[in-house]
Amino acid sequence: MLTREDNDRLTRVGPGTQGGDLFRRYWQPAAMSSELPENDGAPLRVRLLGEDLIAFRDSDGNVGLVDAYCPHRRAPMFFGRNEECGLRCVYHGWKFDKNGDCVDMPSEPAGTPLQAKVKIKSYPVVEKGGVLWTYMGPKETMPEPPDYEWMRAPATHRNVTKTFEDCNYLQGLEGGLDTAHSSFAHNNSLGNKDEMRLKDRSPRLDVERTDYGYYYVSFRDQKNGNYYMRIYHYVMPAQQFRGGIHKFDGTRREYPELNGHIWAPIDDNTTFVYNWTCAYDENCKFDEANCVDREYFYGRGPSEMIPGTFKLKANLSNDFFIDRQMQKTRNFTGIVGINTQDFALQEGMGPICDRTQENLGTSDKAIVQMRRLLLEAAHDVAAGKTPRGTDPKAHASIRPYDGFMKTSDDWQQVFGKEIVAKW
Repeated sequence: MLTREDNDRLTRVGPGTQGGDLFRRYWQPAAMSSELPENDGAPLRVRLLGEDLIAFRDSDGNVGLVDAYCPHRRAPMFFGRNEECGLRCVYHGWKFDKNGDCVDMPSEPAGTPLQAKVKIKSYPVVEKGGVLWTYMGPKETMPEPPDYEWMRAPATHRNVTKTFEDCNYLQGLEGGLDTAHSSFAHNNSLGNKDEMRLKDRSPRLDVERTDYGYYYVSFRDQKNGNYYMRIYHYVMPAQQFRGGIHKFDGTRREYPELNGHIWAPIDDNTTFVYNWTCAYDENCKFDEANCVDREYFYGRGPSEMIPGTFKLKANLSNDFFIDRQMQKTRNFTGIVGINTQDFALQEGMGPICDRTQENLGTSDKAIVQMRRLLLEAAHDVAAGKTPRGTDPKAHASIRPYDGFMKTSDDWQQVFGKEIVAKW
């Protein structure tokens, strides 16, 4: 349970809030690279951490991220002309480059000193892993850009998608770090007693803090002398790493992958979830058909999106197409799609969950530890200190793992080599 004050501290992310100040100390995903496909193409509306912004790819292929409104008379820059390495407001022709400098002011007399004084708010952008990353905090505290393993995998062995979630980021993040719920919300084969997560629906969790956040190990007793293990990473402020399942003999399933999510707050009440996947190694099958199949499995395939958006057709307005007959006979929730099931529960809590009403149990250890880390980091920022997890060196070498081991073995000896980045 959180106090109302701490719940607000973590969930309010706009400018000037403690949560907003915290998130602005980390590089955040602002958009997919594919959303700006061409130089001098159409500008893109971006809303991130409660700020309205415009992204554009200039003539040289560099990406700018600027205020959504011109500093002259606050005309919308979305309608601007993207030309000759700058975005020109169509109201009076003032033009700004990716750094926010005014490079042309044709409505004023030539040589006006006003041009040198006027800037549009801008944020730095780096392009890595098919994602446009921005840093919105103080320039003097800007860390090096992120260096996650999945970014370093070649484009042929990596896939990133994006989904809109109609609730606060923290509800999504908590769901992503909660391994116990998969025995229930994601039980898509009622009556299958051989399913590994159903053999032990009350996993034991060990949580270990790290410089980037924490990793946790969950143990599920398979009742045959083996454990089913999940080694997750929580990377601050809002990313999850998880592994593809490996069999007891070390072989991999059909989809030999690493995957995870980043929850990027649009504002207090809405979130974009960036869903990343990369192949376990260069020998793994990883083609377009494979990726499309997985997107359908998770319930976020292209045909399941409202055209022209990142929003699911299954949503709160239609109760996520819940099928009560299916719920009785085939599927614990009656909802199709792993992420769709998650969204139904997380969005159903309301825009911002009231955590003062909770009653937490032993399976919530990872949730409790994540909240503590975020609260400590928010206090650090308020005190002028550097929060945990901003240095990319801390997360560059980590990877998750799912697999099986004997109950008598030491997981660190069995899996030690598997949780070190290979890309």
